[in-house]
Amino acid sequence: MVAAFLVFRLRGVLGKRTGHERPPQDPYSGRESGPAGPREAQDDDKVVALPDRTVEESDIPDNSPAGDSLKDIQRADSGFSVSDFLDGVRAAFEMIVTSFANGDRETLRPLLSDEVYENFAGAIVDREGKGETMEMTLVGIREADVLEANMDGRVAFVTVKIVTEQIEVVRDAAGEPVSGDPSKVATVTDIWTFARNTRSRNPNWTLVATEAPN
Repeated sequence: MVAAFLVFRLRGVLGKRTGHERPPQDPYSGRESGPAGPREAQDDDKVVALPDRTVEESDIPDNSPAGDSLKDIQRADSGFSVSDFLDGVRAAFEMIVTSFANGDRETLRPLLSDEVYENFAGAIVDREGKGETMEMTLVGIREADVLEANMDGRVAFVTVKIVTEQIEVVRDAAGEPVSGDPSKVATVTDIWTFARNTRSRNPNWTLVATEAPN
């Protein structure tokens, strides 16, 4: 169980919750994240890289809705593996939400595209300005599935549905709860898009867009 402080205050960042907590306010109404092009990592110690290996056999599920596009990515990058990519997504999700919760801009910067970073940083500033505290426990990641993928020139884009279980509460400067319930586990769904230049020697993927499911 990973403990962190977290609240997503952006329409494009806030996942769909199926618990009973009151959703946080949205100070950036109408502002969504991405998509944008991938950026080179600034610090290899603060990125989530997929294993560097050659895929001898395709691990793309036969029933994958993005099967053809994932094969295009494998043709462009012989080391691309769906299973390894999804393992990296799980690790990146935990790192990103934990860093966001802690207000750790230095760690977030190389993981996010410029636009997504601006949205995350703006939410951090808003939170800090209000003196609020976000208490959240990431109980676990239930699902991480590829929804779609495509190649745009040399750049690969992969969109993933991530379903997690979380316990969260937001407290004001006086310590009083303003949203959430520390006694309830909520199921949260996020849809994130990652990108990488397949010709780059940098193995890292960048979060370029976030959205909540309809």
